[in-house]
Amino acid sequence: MSDEELEDGPPKAIANSLLLGQSEAEISFLTAFNSGKLPHAWLICGPNGIGKATLAHRIARFVLTHGDIVGGPVDEGPGLFGDALPATDPSSLATDLANPVCRRIIAGGHADFLHIERSEDEKTGKLRKEITVNEVRAVGSFLSMTPAEGGWRVVVIDSADEMNANAANAVLKALEEPPKRALLLLVSHNPGRLLPTIRSRCRRLVLKPLPERTIADLLAEYDPDILPEDATELAEIADGSIGRALHLSSEGGLEIYREINGILETLPQLDIPRLHKLGDKLARDNTEQLFERAFELINRWLVDVIRTSATGAEQTAVSSLDPWIEVWENTGRLFQQAKGLNLDRKQVILNTFLSIEGAVKN
Repeated sequence: MSDEELEDGPPKAIANSLLLGQSEAEISFLTAFNSGKLPHAWLICGPNGIGKATLAHRIARFVLTHGDIVGGPVDEGPGLFGDALPATDPSSLATDLANPVCRRIIAGGHADFLHIERSEDEKTGKLRKEITVNEVRAVGSFLSMTPAEGGWRVVVIDSADEMNANAANAVLKALEEPPKRALLLLVSHNPGRLLPTIRSRCRRLVLKPLPERTIADLLAEYDPDILPEDATELAEIADGSIGRALHLSSEGGLEIYREINGILETLPQLDIPRLHKLGDKLARDNTEQLFERAFELINRWLVDVIRTSATGAEQTAVSSLDPWIEVWENTGRLFQQAKGLNLDRKQVILNTFLSIEGAVKN
């Protein structure tokens, strides 16, 4: 999953003022900013759903409200739109969303801010699968122009992984000839997919998976009705991602997790009626979201078994890894085929659990 926010959860990243658990990355950027030698391009990377896009937009709002501090003395007078300029040497990336500058950024009306993301396909009404050269064509000319409001020009690309080859080459050209007082922020879930020449021209900000306590706190903030015990359990299975926790919560993932766990606890002899009930439920899901969540949770359980066994972390570690690695590989292949070839989802679930049972008995 990307850093796209849920409709009923947190606000979109461009308007989200809440970012927890990433103080290291914030301090790293602030240090560079306050030094007066701010790198022109930053690669903000890390796993899905941990706040990368939120941080990118947080930086954009910050720079566009504090931009006159870097590269020279602060203008004591008001900005172009009569905005009061902040004091020097800021100690936080936090900005007031009610600030006129921030309001223009959020509304898409700031002349010095450009947000690049996948566009909507006019024929299907759905988001395109990639960012095309049409979306990024304006980046070079935009960055080379004199800032309209006297500070910086800022571009956020979310996510850079989704750029096709032509789009990536267009961005590379802008990176090779960086103009003064221009800032390019690339959000990346998997930097290895980017051109080496793009990676080499960016300063990296690596975000870490969030602690479980932080995820539970964010869940409570974004969904005040969530039960504390549910928030705690979601945090445990979110693998450090608030985005993943929110999707699990909104899509019934916690219930599926409990059903899967309950069935696995009956090993080495599976509760077959209970397994059929789960298969029927996933087969009836027209959105396929529950089926995908089920695969993620089963895959997570298998990875935990293999990792625990490989490290000998627990006395319950299995005697041989080979059957489990085979189950894990076959499960991934089976679920991909289910999506691509429209296989019977119930049968996929039955086969997966029966192969787990077979591995336990070996």
